[in-house]
Amino acid sequence: MIEAEKVIKSGQEQAVASWINYLNQIRLDRLMENLQKEESNLNEAMSTINETLKMISRDIVNNGKGRGGQYGMHGFIAEVAECGIGNAREQVEGKLPIYEWINDNGPEDLRRGATFIQQKFVNSGGHLSLQAIQMHLKDYPDFLDNGGVYQIPEDHYEKIKWLLFISEKEANKMPTSTGEFSLKQWREVHEFFENGDIPLDKVEPSKLEYGEVQKDTYEQTFAKEKDRLKKQNQERKDRAYNKIKPSLEEGTNVTATAAAIEGAMSLCMAIANKRKAGKKINSFDAEDWKDIAGSTGKSTIKGGIRGASIYTLTNFTATPAAVASAIVTASFGIAEQAYLLKEGKLDEQKFIENSEILCLDASVSALSSFAGQVLIPIPVLGAVLGNTIGTMMYQIAKDNLSAREQQIFEEYVQSVHKLDALLQEQYQKFVDEIGKDMQLFMDLLDRAFAPDVRIAFEDSVDLAKSCGVPMDEILDSKEKITSYFTD
Repeated sequence: MIEAEKVIKSGQEQAVASWINYLNQIRLDRLMENLQKEESNLNEAMSTINETLKMISRDIVNNGKGRGGQYGMHGFIAEVAECGIGNAREQVEGKLPIYEWINDNGPEDLRRGATFIQQKFVNSGGHLSLQAIQMHLKDYPDFLDNGGVYQIPEDHYEKIKWLLFISEKEANKMPTSTGEFSLKQWREVHEFFENGDIPLDKVEPSKLEYGEVQKDTYEQTFAKEKDRLKKQNQERKDRAYNKIKPSLEEGTNVTATAAAIEGAMSLCMAIANKRKAGKKINSFDAEDWKDIAGSTGKSTIKGGIRGASIYTLTNFTATPAAVASAIVTASFGIAEQAYLLKEGKLDEQKFIENSEILCLDASVSALSSFAGQVLIPIPVLGAVLGNTIGTMMYQIAKDNLSAREQQIFEEYVQSVHKLDALLQEQYQKFVDEIGKDMQLFMDLLDRAFAPDVRIAFEDSVDLAKSCGVPMDEILDSKEKITSYFTD
């Protein structure tokens, strides 16, 4: 007889496992999508870096004697490098390239979106590129009003900010012999921004330092940039994993939900059992509600343990959700059997048999759910249908085949007993006959070796006959003996 309650309970357990597996799969799909996206972003950024290197080598460094000559080549290298590296840094974050090299010898060198940039990489005179900016603004007085900005080497910009931070009182006390600080340079920087027409917010740092865009250093600069992009890409992948990896918060939610589901299922089944017994809900007494509450509370606790265990097994070990649920179910059942054994309500043999049946039931449930999820790839539904069908088939087979199996075993035992009795009778007859023949043989053997030669001769002939020696080969006369030894 099919145990409907057991099938429903098993289906509910596998539904929880399938739901947890679905949550895990969503996380893994998002993680793989993010990792693939990050890998694509890195490839695009690296491609931009490589194309930029080719452009610098082809159009600037190896353009005849070198574009810009000995003293101006680094300026063109800086412009192209700023675009390439700037775009690569955008791409590695999944953004679109925003830098464009204008390359028309006009007032702007670069375009970043709607912003025009004039780049000045000038180291001569220790003016930190400020003098070159001032000269450009003199030639193009509307440059800043039109939304343009000036860009200088990163190390020049940091030096300017440091000098602006130093007050006049501190500047007069700063040592100049080390070369780090120049009072003349300090005054020039302060006068430029305090009395000039160019505010600091119209000057920005490049992504590169002055020494990084020289003819003999730019390749090393790009090699370092590649390493930087790879490191940034790995950091983004790590953040993506940490954001999606199994968490205490999700585990807590899973545990609470699983507890609520199992508790609610137990509540419904407990009330249904009371109703089957003939009681109406409005006639339930305190004892009935106590039984219902106890069953519900126990199932709620088990549901919480189940949810936490399945979440842990599926996320931190290579255990499928259906198998994890089966492990938990079998563990609960065996623990209960162990308690009964300890209390003396079961003997060891019964404990082993019950534990084997529990494990077999759990295995059938896991296998059925797994097969159902494969055949019906709809989260939860496939596992529940597979578990229900598989469990029902298993119970039908177990209930209907058990009587037949028992009959087969009984018939087999009876036939074995009959055969054993028959063989025992035949064996005994055979042993008796062998015993008689053996006695006869021993008698003949004794006479064949008797001290009396005449008796020994006659009995040796009888012994040969009993052993099946042909008559023409037996030496039973003087003539045969003489012929055997002389011919």
